[in-house]
Amino acid sequence: MTKYGSILPIESAISADRQSAKRHYGVHPYFTRRPHNVVRHYVTHYSREGDRVLDPFGGSGVTAIEAFLENRVGIQNDINPLANFIAAGIVKLHKGGLADYESALTTLRETCQARLEALSESPLEEIEKLQRKLKIPKNIRLPKTSDVELYHELFSPRQLVALAILRTAIDSISSPDPRNAMLLAWSATLAKLNRTFLSAEGRAESRGGSSIFSIYRYKIARDPVELPPWKTFEERARNVLLAKKEIDRAIDLKKRTTGWHGQFKAYSLDIDELSEELEATADYIFTDPPYGGHISYLDLSVLWNCWLGQMPTAKARERELIVGGELGINESAYTDRLGKSIEACLRMLKRDRWLSVVFQHWNTAYFDAILSSAAETGADLRAAVPQVGDTVWSMHKKKGNESVLAGELILTFFKTGKPRTLKLPSHSFDVESTMSDILSAVNAPILYGEHVFNQLIVAAWKKGAIGSLNISKDNFNDLIKQHGWQYEDGTHCWVRERPEGLLFA
Repeated sequence: MTKYGSILPIESAISADRQSAKRHYGVHPYFTRRPHNVVRHYVTHYSREGDRVLDPFGGSGVTAIEAFLENRVGIQNDINPLANFIAAGIVKLHKGGLADYESALTTLRETCQARLEALSESPLEEIEKLQRKLKIPKNIRLPKTSDVELYHELFSPRQLVALAILRTAIDSISSPDPRNAMLLAWSATLAKLNRTFLSAEGRAESRGGSSIFSIYRYKIARDPVELPPWKTFEERARNVLLAKKEIDRAIDLKKRTTGWHGQFKAYSLDIDELSEELEATADYIFTDPPYGGHISYLDLSVLWNCWLGQMPTAKARERELIVGGELGINESAYTDRLGKSIEACLRMLKRDRWLSVVFQHWNTAYFDAILSSAAETGADLRAAVPQVGDTVWSMHKKKGNESVLAGELILTFFKTGKPRTLKLPSHSFDVESTMSDILSAVNAPILYGEHVFNQLIVAAWKKGAIGSLNISKDNFNDLIKQHGWQYEDGTHCWVRERPEGLLFA
């Protein structure tokens, strides 16, 4: 048995630590981000130093960045130019000296701060004159779901001018490494200096976020807040400097112990093209395929991609693995492509290596596509770990909706290279009985619906009956209630009831 085959699979959840890594949290917003410590644990467990660790749906690059810092070859791939811009930008922070970065920020302050602060007092006529003189991105059409039709309408005239002044000054920085860092901070600033920014109720005006990340469309705020541009940019730049310090410390520690030889590579290919390019070259894959219903990452990234001059091609838009979007991709097409994407992942993976897939959705057909495609391509499911209690907050979950799945399931496969044809069950799957067994085994005072649902999925899979598993959100929640649980809005989990109907303290 190879050294990889002898690895015992991770079979328990890892407590998520989302906020401690400055390199991921605070540098630049993105739609989804797996907890870096969970990803790093999986990377170091299933791969060895020098191995090629791939994420074909890389997003903001957590997998590739953590692999890079752990002396692996971190391979990032995403068809969204914004995702690769963020991932590569963070990795490049290991280059150059901190003093040069701080000097670049000082120069920007000297050349831009007073000018930007003066904009708040400038008459609109003067702002419009400046707008005609400065380099402003094209005024392209936005997705149909947007509140406004054209790109420039996402910004006030003052915001457009402020961002253009900053961008021009950043482009004039002669040293490429500090310029990359300041551009990364500038791009992050776009999330707050636009008319979709929503201040958090009851908090400082600057605390909040864009509707792009909460309701997944370009919704213009009822009373748009115009934050001070220099202060907003400098806060982001300071976060980037903190990320650089953190990365420098991590690499310095490696140099003083095991030695430093991390590498990073980035691709921007459809997964089918990527599988041809990287066939049988990956030592480990950790990936999080897109699965948010009607969340079109390319559409929602126009805010950044347009100004960065990196709009995706029409081909990329056609191949985006989503449901909905401007092209109206349906559920059937998504399910088919999801299964083929798992096959593509396994083609890129060497034999006797591991693949971890993060997934969560009510639609059992999606799970069926993942699990069946893996088995039929020669991979055995060795672990299914529910990661619950670490809610990736959305506006829907904040409203206390028990029908929203906020946790995730990490499915880990071992590639044997021996395809297995699945047998159809001779009888239907008994959902109620299985749910009863799962709930009867719970000893804790609280319960996450995601955990129960994931156990149900795995139970159906083991019996070869996932294709016949058919349960609605309402029926699922009713079964939990029948076993003496009640959903608690404040904690977003289920709690036990007393016999008389009162909740346990």
